[in-house]
Amino acid sequence: MNGIIDLSLLQVAAAYIFIVILMVILKVKGIAREKEVLIASIRMTLQLILVGYVLVYLFESMNPFLTILVLLIMESFAIYNIFQRANRPLNKALKQVVALSMLLGTLSSLLFFLFVVIQISPWYDPQYFIPIAGMLIGNSMTGISLGINRLLDGMTEQKYRVESALMLGASPKQAAKEVVDSAFDSAILPTINSMMGMGIVFLPGMMTGQILSGVSPVTAIAYQIAIMLGILGSVSLTVIIFVQLGSQSFFNERDQLKTD
Repeated sequence: MNGIIDLSLLQVAAAYIFIVILMVILKVKGIAREKEVLIASIRMTLQLILVGYVLVYLFESMNPFLTILVLLIMESFAIYNIFQRANRPLNKALKQVVALSMLLGTLSSLLFFLFVVIQISPWYDPQYFIPIAGMLIGNSMTGISLGINRLLDGMTEQKYRVESALMLGASPKQAAKEVVDSAFDSAILPTINSMMGMGIVFLPGMMTGQILSGVSPVTAIAYQIAIMLGILGSVSLTVIIFVQLGSQSFFNERDQLKTD
């Protein structure tokens, strides 16, 4: 097995030719996206460089408090990002449900993965803790973002159907079941679709990175399978907590649909 090929600054800079090509295409086609592409490329570069140096420091320090601090920052940013992605204003109750769902779903999945699947020692080893936490939190954030928009749209567009079910004697859970099921399906479908094409249509980023760094493909595959199952579990658990609790926030204590 050959060792890793180190990339020089010149080699990395050569990859930016793809950005140049894209900018030229946008200019020729008259698509006004050059500014967004340029800003995204610059932000991506600066953010990854910063994260690289931060991770080097964390790996060397092996400090549990710093690892937990990074975890809390990732969770906070993910929750804030969900608030920003919502296509309708969120009330206080729904924001609390989002935060609770993210914390319960991702942390329980992360702890199970670290202690049962990987069995790392010490438990706060940032080399494993932070990348795995990032993948679980990031995918769960995407799942809830999709689920919350479908839930908000469904409860708004099907308001009269839900009210009719309540008047006929249905409980809030029964009245909102169709909307909740649709929101859950919308949230987990991207993860399932990704798993369906994995290995044949494309090689996942983590697995590709491990192989390029010299890790045996068999070892990389084992990690990728475990990670994808962990992601599926985290997304499913996070979203099911959200849609169940979130749907109930649309009803008052008398089981009536709130007017707001």
